[in-house]
Amino acid sequence: MFALARSHRGLAAQLLRKIGLYPGQEIMLMQLGDKDGQSQNSLGRTLRLDHSTVAKSVKRLEDGGFVIRKRSEEDKRITNVMLTDKGRQAVNEIAEVWKALEDITLKDISEEELKMFIRISNQMTANVEAFLDIDDTL
Repeated sequence: MFALARSHRGLAAQLLRKIGLYPGQEIMLMQLGDKDGQSQNSLGRTLRLDHSTVAKSVKRLEDGGFVIRKRSEEDKRITNVMLTDKGRQAVNEIAEVWKALEDITLKDISEEELKMFIRISNQMTANVEAFLDIDDTL
């Protein structure tokens, strides 16, 4: 599993670099593609990232011209994040990258094998998640 995750991450990083993105940035852009104009706090909650990670990521995306930040008119403490035209274009390119990554990953894998992999992966995830909130169990 670790080898698969490492290889998958490496290929994803390679494909994302071709469109000017670092790994992790695509998730935030796709989230904004689904719901543009979210607050940084909302992005953090949705993506399960802490405030400083979100702030750094948004700053990097803003420096790259993918997003702009704007203070909320209703509450000046809230910063909303909006896609630029470049950001919207990137969302389309990310979808293409994800499709290519999926095609490469699933090459020569049958539908039956994929269903079995998903079932086993889901069970393994559930097994691990059952222990996430248990202290001193191991």
